[in-house]
Amino acid sequence: MIMTPKSGVLLAGSCVAAIAAVGCIFELSSGTPDLGVPTTGIILALSAPIGVICFLSAVSDARKHNS
Repeated sequence: MIMTPKSGVLLAGSCVAAIAAVGCIFELSSGTPDLGVPTTGIILALSAPIGVICFLSAVSDARKHNS
């Protein structure tokens, strides 16, 4: 399967969002997040679905252009 530029950018965005989500989970589990609980929670709430959406969009785009 060949990756298109669009699917590559979406996959990179998915990776960044996943890293942010995991980082937020670790920060929140430490008890004292550097950015505060509300800000870290908002970042987690946004980055988790964005990561999933970007990943699914990257796979969909790659499949569409390789058919």
